[in-house]
Amino acid sequence: MVKVRPARADEAEALTGLVMRSKAYWGYDAGFLAACAAELRIRAADVAARRVVVAEDERGAVLGLASLEGAPPHAVLGLLFVEPAAIGRGVGRLLYRDALRRAVALGVRRLAIDSDPHAAGFYRAMGARAAADGGADQGRGGRADQGRGGRAEPYALVPFEAAPAPLAAWAREWTGGGRAVHLGNVAEFNAQFADATLDGEQRPAHHYACLAAFYSPDPAVLVLPRAVPRGWTDLVGRELGWSEVEVYDGLVERGPGLLDAVRARPALAARLTGAGLPLVPWGLTRPFGELTGRPWRPGQLRYESKSAAHELFGRILAEGGHPGIRLPAQWRAATRRAAVRLLSDRARAGKSTVLKSEHGVGGSGTTVVTPERVRAAGGARALVRRLPRGPLLVEEYVEGPAREDGPRDLTYDGFVGADGRVHEVGGAVMEVRDGCYAGATVGPGVVPEWAEKPLTAFGGAVGRELAAAGYRGWFDVDFVADGGRRLAPTETNLRLTGPSVAFMVAARLDALRGAGHLVRIVDRVELGARLPEAQLDELCADLARECARLGAVFVPAIPTGAFEPSPWLGVLVAAHSREVLDAAEARVRAAARAVDALFGPPAPL
Repeated sequence: MVKVRPARADEAEALTGLVMRSKAYWGYDAGFLAACAAELRIRAADVAARRVVVAEDERGAVLGLASLEGAPPHAVLGLLFVEPAAIGRGVGRLLYRDALRRAVALGVRRLAIDSDPHAAGFYRAMGARAAADGGADQGRGGRADQGRGGRAEPYALVPFEAAPAPLAAWAREWTGGGRAVHLGNVAEFNAQFADATLDGEQRPAHHYACLAAFYSPDPAVLVLPRAVPRGWTDLVGRELGWSEVEVYDGLVERGPGLLDAVRARPALAARLTGAGLPLVPWGLTRPFGELTGRPWRPGQLRYESKSAAHELFGRILAEGGHPGIRLPAQWRAATRRAAVRLLSDRARAGKSTVLKSEHGVGGSGTTVVTPERVRAAGGARALVRRLPRGPLLVEEYVEGPAREDGPRDLTYDGFVGADGRVHEVGGAVMEVRDGCYAGATVGPGVVPEWAEKPLTAFGGAVGRELAAAGYRGWFDVDFVADGGRRLAPTETNLRLTGPSVAFMVAARLDALRGAGHLVRIVDRVELGARLPEAQLDELCADLARECARLGAVFVPAIPTGAFEPSPWLGVLVAAHSREVLDAAEARVRAAARAVDALFGPPAPL
C-alpha cells in the first residue's frame, strides 16, 4: 500500500535523482535535461520551504514526490514526479489529490500548474483546467520553452489551474464528515406504501439499490440485496478516491426484505451496528428502526403521499412570501367512476390532466392525459381502465415553457439533521420523459437564475415543515416550470433519489479534483448486447479512460441492469463544463450502443 509522508532534508539528493529520471522518461535529449537540471534540483533547505512530500510503498521505497509552493490564496504545484518504474500505478493520482487536500488546509483557492507537455493528459484527467492567464509564474518543472539560451523549444509547458475546495458543508453535516454504512433498502422502502404501480417482486428496486454506493461521499460498507460485479466497486473507488469498502451483497433475490435479511444474520447485524459509523438507508422503514434501535413512527413519512404533500404546499403558500410559486389544482377521486367523470369534463374543455397514484417512484403511477389521448383511447373510461388499481389523484396539467426558455423539471434537495435543523443541498434539473424520471444534472449554473431564489426559498420552507412534523433525513421537492417562469411544486420525496446521488458525487469530486463540477446521473443507458461480467468490467474501464482524456469522469452507477434480458446501465458522468459533460455522455451512449460489436458477426453454419 502506497502512502504519502513529508520528505526529509537528508533525502534531497536522492529526490533530485528521482526527478531527473522521471523527466528523462519522456525521451528528452541529454542537452535539454542538462539545461533543466539546475531548476529541477532539490536542496536540503528546499524540502521544508517547498513543502515536499513523497509517496512510498510498504517497504519504504520512494515512488514519487510533489511540492506545494507559495502562500494562500494562490499556490503552485511546483513538482510532481513519479519514479519511471511506478508510472501507471496510481502514484501520481495519489500525490495530486494529496496536494489539493493540503492546499485546502492552507487556505489556497487557486493552484497553478505548469505541466510537462507529456503530462498534460494526466492533469486534464485529474480535473485541472486550462489556465486563463498562462499558468504559474515559475514552473518548477523546467521552463522547457526557454531551456537553451532563451530559444523557443517544442517542449513548452502547458499551463493548468485547479480550485482546491473542502468537502461541502452540507456533506460534512450529512454523515459528520466521515465514512458511513450504506443500506440499499430501496425495495423495502417502496413496499411499505403498497403501491400497485410497482413490480411485486421489486426487481427494478433491487437494481436501483446499487445507488447505495453513493449515499454519502465516502462509504465504508455497502449492503445490497443483489450480487454486484466484483470489479465494480474497485473501479468506482478509483474514480472517487475511496478507501477500501466492505461489500455485503446477494442478501435478497426477490421481495423487499433487505434489513430483515440483515437481522437474520446476527454477526452481520452486529458488524454493521457496532462499527461506530452512521447507518444511511435509502429511506426510513420499520426494519431500519428495529436494526438501529430508533423509534419507528410511520407518520413521519406522511408527506410521501402526493395528496398530503399538495395540502402542505397549499398551507405554505397561504402564508405568503413565495410569489414565484404557483400550485396546480388537485382533486382526489374517491372512486374510478369519479376519476372518469373529472377526466371527461376536463378533456371536453380542451384541458390536459395529470393522473397520479397516491404514492409512486420516479414517475410510476403518473400519467399525463391530453384530450387527444382520451379520444384515441375511446373515452376516459377506457383509458382509466388500463391504469393500475388503487386511488387516483386528478391534477391540473401545468403547461411548460418553450424548450429554448429553459428547463421544465427541477428539484430542490435538502435534509433535516438529527437536531431538527434544515440543511440546503441545492437545486437540480431533471430529465423527465413521458412523466417518468430519466436522470438529473447538478452543479454551478444548472438551475436558471430566475428559478434559483423561489426554488430554494420554497424548498427550505417545506424542509422546516417536515422538521416540525418530526421527519429526520433527506428530502426533495419536485417542481415543473410554467410558461410564465413560475414554479409549480408537484411532490415531496422523503428518501434519497437519483439527484441526491449526483449531489454526493459532486461534493466528492469537488474535494478530490477542484471546485465546480457538473454531475449528471443517467437512469438508463441501453446496451447493444448483454455482457458477461468480465466484458462489463472491461467496457466500464475503457469508458473511464476515454472520459478522462476528455477531462471528464465516468462512473457506472447501476451495473446489475447489464445482465437483464434487455440490458442497460445506470451511469454518472462529471466534468467542469457543460460541453465536456455532454461530450462524455455522448461517448458513453455511443459505446453502449456498439457493445454488440464486441462479439463480432455470427459464425457461418
